Amino acid sequence: MALYSETVMDHFRNPRNVGVIEDADGVGEVGNAKCGDIMKIYLKIKDDIIEDVKFETFGCGSAIASSSMATEMIKGKPLSEALGLTNKAVAQALDGLPAHKLHCSVLAEEAIKLAIQDYYEKTGADYDKSQFPACDSCDHGCCHGH
Repeated sequence: MALYSETVMDHFRNPRNVGVIEDADGVGEVGNAKCGDIMKIYLKIKDDIIEDVKFETFGCGSAIASSSMATEMIKGKPLSEALGLTNKAVAQALDGLPAHKLHCSVLAEEAIKLAIQDYYEKTGADYDKSQFPACDSCDHGCCHGH
């Protein structure tokens, strides 16, 4: 059996939604000091719908594929649905990741949540902070600027 699924390889070779949104409504950046992966997610939001999403990822093929798949899964969706995206759903959509690469899907989930939290904070929205990664319990340095 191959280490990576065809879906992972496709999203690695042809990543979707790569780039920057200069006037993003929300930006989330996460990093994992142990493996060196860094993900940055940019959101453009209108009427609580993610109209556009872009990412920049410095990392391994699994990190790039996870970012690509995650952005595809939330594009055009309401914020409430994007907040419900789990790393398991990302890994399943990629037809699986090797166990030692599952942290890449966790980074994608956390980057999206931090971008949504950034949007809520910028707009002064009242939101449930328990839905977001807690910086004091963060063990991989994902809370840039929080």
